[in-house]
Amino acid sequence: MSILITTSTKKLLLTLCLFIVSTALALGEEIALYDQQGEARAYINADDEDCTIYLYTGEPVCYLFFNDNVYHIYGFNGVHIGWFEDGIVRDHKGRMVGFQKGAVNQYTKYEPYKKYKMYKPYKEYREYPPYKPYYKREFSTASLVLFLKQGQKR
Repeated sequence: MSILITTSTKKLLLTLCLFIVSTALALGEEIALYDQQGEARAYINADDEDCTIYLYTGEPVCYLFFNDNVYHIYGFNGVHIGWFEDGIVRDHKGRMVGFQKGAVNQYTKYEPYKKYKMYKPYKEYREYPPYKPYYKREFSTASLVLFLKQGQKR
């Protein structure tokens, strides 16, 4: 007994396999964050209860805090840095500072090697977030790394 597989069935199976793989990746433990040039500069440890954002050097710089149906980006120093919504990191002026792969129609380069994660500092009391601005389609002039480093404790 032989089974006949048509071209449309092959395409359907390939599409199904791609969907399964992309879903597995989306449920992964870490989400890379890319800068305006498509370079991976930081990543979110989504497996961590704090959703800590690390640089590829292993430095923990800030974390995500879910409130009012949006993820706020807070530094360990308690400073509100911006928002992470729809896969895009935004500053207080609503401009894009970084993004996760697929959130922006832009080419992304390979992720660099991740160094060992350093210990997270204790979190300071969180300041109140400012009002969320209207989001813009333009990128900020600030680099993603310097933007995230605003949250480091001194």
